[in-house]
Amino acid sequence: MTETAAGRTGVDARLGDVALALAVALVIAVVIAADPDGRTSWGAYLAAAGFGAILLLRRRFPLAVLAVSILGIFGYYTIDLPPIGMVLPAVGALYSTAEMRRPWWAAIGAAVLIAVASVYRMDGTEPDSALNGYTFMTEVALAAAAIALGTAVRLTREARERTRLIARLTAAEEAHAADARLHEERMRMARDLHDTIGHTLSVASLHAGVAAEADDPEATRAALDEVRAATSEALRELRRTVKVLRDDRQTEPEPVLGLASTEPLFAAARGAGLRVDAVIAVADLPKAVDAAAYRIVQESLTNVLRHADATQIAVSATADGDVLELSITDDGGGRGSSATGEGGAGIRGMRERAEMLGGTLAAGRSATGFVVDARLPLSGEEEIA
Repeated sequence: MTETAAGRTGVDARLGDVALALAVALVIAVVIAADPDGRTSWGAYLAAAGFGAILLLRRRFPLAVLAVSILGIFGYYTIDLPPIGMVLPAVGALYSTAEMRRPWWAAIGAAVLIAVASVYRMDGTEPDSALNGYTFMTEVALAAAAIALGTAVRLTREARERTRLIARLTAAEEAHAADARLHEERMRMARDLHDTIGHTLSVASLHAGVAAEADDPEATRAALDEVRAATSEALRELRRTVKVLRDDRQTEPEPVLGLASTEPLFAAARGAGLRVDAVIAVADLPKAVDAAAYRIVQESLTNVLRHADATQIAVSATADGDVLELSITDDGGGRGSSATGEGGAGIRGMRERAEMLGGTLAAGRSATGFVVDARLPLSGEEEIA
């Protein structure tokens, strides 16, 4: 709650206390003025004012206000002032005590007043004061109404406070969820940037080596063209990622690459001197599955270009029921596993992608090279944009 709102709430509470005090004093004064015997006096009106004024302290000292009100009623009748009832002067105190979370004390106070009034009327010294069902039930009903109203006001106030608390907690939870989504999105972009930059720079490194060793100017020029193309692609990807990170107003998601976009990856590998046999026998995959499969193929090709003395790569993507089976194998004699084995960042990144979709990924040496096998559930849709 802001300071201004709190100030408004405090002013409203004080005005409510003043209004209650005035109402109680005026009602008692009207009852005094209507005394059939005409026994009005300034002392009676001062007592009415006192019963009202004490209510200005009801929020800070509710039990003390109730006790003083009860004792004041006893004192009022002791000096033989006009009758005003036993419960009526204490209505405000009973209401306040119940509102301040002490309904049982209010009930005890009401019981004391009604009991004393009943004993007094049963005394029989004044015929007009004789106990009857009407007056008894009237005072019981008046006391019960005051206590019930105070309890209802308290419960309503607490319900509003709980509603405000729930609203604040909900807002905090939504903010936390938004931060978590933002963190996850940045992690996804970091993984994608790592995969793309790593792949293109690996291709560029290989062609730079070819250019350095080539004796034919045409071969050197072709190799340098490949280096330029690979580094340009890496630069474009870096600029695109930085633009997304800087532009908070961007609402359109970046295009999602999938298995249908793997041909440029295969072309780059072929340009590096590898034979690539690819069988992509799936289409219309869920976006998250398609993107994860693309990144796994990209990272696997990067690892082969970086670490394996391979001449051939086989890529297979097929659907087995509701599971995408993805396999990338090379004939590098397993020499790539030393850098990309179970503890390597590349393998970990691919495994994380698979596990986020509820799938699995296994990578390791085979009899003829290195194998990456991934199984991705086709129902494993994850938010990717």
